[in-house]
Amino acid sequence: MPVPPLLVITDRKLSPLPLPELADRLFASGVRWLSLRDKDLPDGDRLELARALLRRARPWGGRVTLHGDPALAAVAGVDGVHLPAGSDPAAARALLGPAALIGLSGHDSDGVDLVERVRGQVDYLTLSPIFPSASKPGYGPCLGTSGLRRWTERGVPVVALGGVDGAQAVADCLAAGAAGVAVMGLAMRDPQALARLLAKVVDESARSPHS
Repeated sequence: MPVPPLLVITDRKLSPLPLPELADRLFASGVRWLSLRDKDLPDGDRLELARALLRRARPWGGRVTLHGDPALAAVAGVDGVHLPAGSDPAAARALLGPAALIGLSGHDSDGVDLVERVRGQVDYLTLSPIFPSASKPGYGPCLGTSGLRRWTERGVPVVALGGVDGAQAVADCLAAGAAGVAVMGLAMRDPQALARLLAKVVDESARSPHS
């Protein structure tokens, strides 16, 4: 897991800045893990954007992953891939190699036995939604920290996603055993607010017995 354990997921439609310019600000604020989502873009545009983000990450020691497409991630030379639910992480690992950062989306409907099926194949699971999300209103049902804890007890690092955009939410998720948190809307709209949240992530992860 990258350190600090905060994953920023992109959505260029939510940002007033071009993503490369936003990435400059995010990495300067302490972010070290950025995943390019924006899956509506043509492959050529995503490839160009992924490489632009990677150039901005490297001076900071940051890592860039790509949502959804292991083959495109391999061509782009990014640090890994985040796979949608139902994907084959073993195939992605075979393509990208042992050093790649490979994650998989998980939802409560998948059942916690998903953890057993992908153990040893992924570096982390995202689990969503934990809380109501401004980026995806009405998306749910929300698991809350009790639902999160059912997954974190299974031994695969879980990154909490969905409405984790405040200090208390961060503290609650890490206390429930999350290995990290993921943010999209707040990061796209307000990098300064994200910097404050990042400070909370660093503080709480240092205190957490699960870190």
